Amino acid sequence: MSSRCLKCFRPHRLCFCDSIPSIDNRTEVVILQHRRERFHPFNTARIVHQALSRCELLVNHNKELAEQFETKTLSGKAALLFPDPNAPELSQLSADQMPDQLVVIDGTWHQAKTLLRDMPKLATLNKVRLAPTSPGQYRIRREPDQHALSTLEATVSALQSIEPETIGLNKLTDAFNRMIGDQLSNKSSNWRQNQKRRRGSANIPKVLTGDPAKIVVAYGEREPGRRGDRKHCRQERLQPVYWTATRLDGSESFECLIQSEALKDPTFLQHLAIDQASVASAVSTRSFREQWKSFLRPDDCLFVDRQSTANLLVSCNADFMPSINLKAIEIDYPADLFSDCEDVDASPRAHRRLANLVRQIKFLVSTTI
Repeated sequence: MSSRCLKCFRPHRLCFCDSIPSIDNRTEVVILQHRRERFHPFNTARIVHQALSRCELLVNHNKELAEQFETKTLSGKAALLFPDPNAPELSQLSADQMPDQLVVIDGTWHQAKTLLRDMPKLATLNKVRLAPTSPGQYRIRREPDQHALSTLEATVSALQSIEPETIGLNKLTDAFNRMIGDQLSNKSSNWRQNQKRRRGSANIPKVLTGDPAKIVVAYGEREPGRRGDRKHCRQERLQPVYWTATRLDGSESFECLIQSEALKDPTFLQHLAIDQASVASAVSTRSFREQWKSFLRPDDCLFVDRQSTANLLVSCNADFMPSINLKAIEIDYPADLFSDCEDVDASPRAHRRLANLVRQIKFLVSTTI
């Protein structure tokens, strides 16, 4: 027998399914869920989907989700619920302006932005926003600001504006609050309460105290973006052209050159310190994805230098596991940590960058011992 409820994914002793109401809503709700949220134990989209009679929950990789959403029939009054400051506030719309179909994105702020970027059909929808007057109650997950709302809170608030006569919406909020209360009072859990970390305190991941063979350090080089137009560059979906990784214990490494028009540019190759002869070994993005997936193990922990490097994996659907961003770790490294690089081959450049990341992580490990 499973130790978890297969509906709410909470341990049976913390299951709150009996408190989730059945709500006969008239506005169709379509939830587009980032795949990493699917089995998250604190995800609230599942609660919404379980409660609402007219609700569809779509989840997949970004590309496949975009294709699936393209075939979805939307009404002329469909609207995307999104905190765009230029969008009209939902509660200020007249009855005839209210949407009859509400599209909601479920994921972290970063995940929501990638879905918005990768799903062209979303750009065709009118946007509506909420204007929360009190802080969100999602105290067990970190939010970008105090007025950010969970998917459940946002959906309930929107439906209360569109169809205030609908019975049960308050009870859905009660079920949400019960989930949070149960978690906060569950002292036997190994869950760490969501509190903002004090500025300047060390936030070194505890996983570094574990098996170094399960710690994968990776670095990637990307295609050059277009110059001169910063706004356009931010919207570009840049692909990796070179990806390299190693296990912290040095037992296994990974290296892959990925086919790209950029590799035909001698100046670009010189910048990456890659010789022309190596270009012949470049593989397709699909082949890279398969090789990278084969290299990773289910219990690995992936470290990258910064979020933009992790985004390279997202851009080619090779983000098979969450990554830890070294730039987000607040710690002062010794000034001479990277001074000795003679033992690192400078060709290609990524080797030196990867070696520096390994040095960073080994220093972090030494501070946890």
